[in-house]
Parts: sequence; C-alpha cells; structure tokens
Amino acid sequence: MQIESNLPRVIDVEARLDQIAARYKSAGGLGINVLNVIGGSAEGLIDKLPSVVRQNLESATVKALHQAMKAATSSRSLVPDQKSWLNQAVSAAMGAAGGAGGLPTAMAELPVTTTLLLRVIQGVAVEHGFDPLSENVQFDCVQVFSAAGPLSDDDGADLGFLSARVALSGRAMQAVIAKVAPRLAVVLGQKLAAQAVPVLGAVAGAATNYAYTSYYQDMAHVHFGLRKLAIDADIPQEKLVERLREKVGRKRVR
Repeated sequence: MQIESNLPRVIDVEARLDQIAARYKSAGGLGINVLNVIGGSAEGLIDKLPSVVRQNLESATVKALHQAMKAATSSRSLVPDQKSWLNQAVSAAMGAAGGAGGLPTAMAELPVTTTLLLRVIQGVAVEHGFDPLSENVQFDCVQVFSAAGPLSDDDGADLGFLSARVALSGRAMQAVIAKVAPRLAVVLGQKLAAQAVPVLGAVAGAATNYAYTSYYQDMAHVHFGLRKLAIDADIPQEKLVERLREKVGRKRVR
C-alpha cells in the first residue's frame, strides 16, 4: 500500500532558471539567420519606408495593440490555442500573403499578425497555468512585447519588462501600451520594410512572421515561466529576475 506524503514538493529553482535562461538565449533561433540572409541587418531598414509611414508607425502600433487585445481575447471562445509549429506556419502564410503585394498589403496584414502574436502569447500563459481572461495576465501579455524584436541588438533593456509592475487599471493598460508601442513600432517597421522589398516581399513576409512568432513565443515562456516559478518557490520575482540576468550575462539597466 502506497502512503502519500504530506511533505511539500521541493522546487529546484536553479534547474528551472537554467531552463528559462536557455530559452531566453535561444529565442529566435533559425528564423533570425533566415532574416539576416534575405533582409540584412535591422539597421537602416526603417529608413527605407516612406516618410508618412514612419511618422505614423507608433500611433498605428498603439491602435493595433488595442484592437489586437480585444480580438485575441474574444477569439478564445471560438478558436482553441494551437501548437507552436502551427502558429508559426499560419503566421508565415499570413506574412507571405501580406508581402506579396508590397507595402499596401503588408500594412493591411500588420494588425492581423499583431492579433495572432497576442493569441500566441496568451496560449503560453495558459500553458503556465494563468488565466488569459484576467486583467493582470492581459497586462502581462502586452508587456511581453517590451522584449526587443529578434532583429534588435539590444543592450539588456529587454529584461526590464520582467519586473516592471504597476497597479492594474484601465489607465495602467494605457500606460503599458504607451511604453510598449515605441519598441514594437520598431519591430513592425522592420517587418514592413522587409516585406516592401520588390520580388522578395512574400518570402520576406513569411520569414519575418515566422521569426517574430518564434521569438515572442520564447519570450512569453521566459516571462510566464518566471512568474510561475516565483509562485511555486515563493520567491519574489525581482530576485529571480536578477538571478536570470546573471545566467544570461545581462547587466541591470538603470
């Protein structure tokens, strides 16, 4: 007869942190190499966009985030979360369709891709045991976009979103979207520029969407993996963030 133990389950914090750190370091993976081949480096890509697009990119990103959050959340009752490979395949197909017609179709596809990325991030939250319909989790889903995009050579600020918390309210969501929008605008601007390349637009669109979907999936696992570990191990998340910084070799940005 098996006797169940009432002893609390021991959490191997270091092992979990090692897994999270490995995910952080591998974010993007093969997709980034593909982007480097077809689109070059991120530097200068946005400068190739028409000035009117560059000027309105941030405001368009704010609008896209608001619309995407509503659409992603409401779609949960209609479409279940999908496997990672399927999300990447669908995203790549959308990017190819958006890039096939150059900049006009790429811009039309942008809010749809943003919605898909948010659904992917929500799906990761569910994997880690969080409710995507709760306000604080929706808040976190938007914050994941604070991570620098896969084409960025960031200075470490992309870990800042992991510990940034404010009181939850309508204003708080407005504030986090305002904070996230400039960084996401850079990412989406790079994507638009790559898709605007003549002939290669469809290929670039598929590659960028694949890479971004893979990247934000990984960063969502980092974000919600840390949140879950903080709960399971009863350790303040700020302390876990600092230990993660050490493991990935990032200095704290002040």
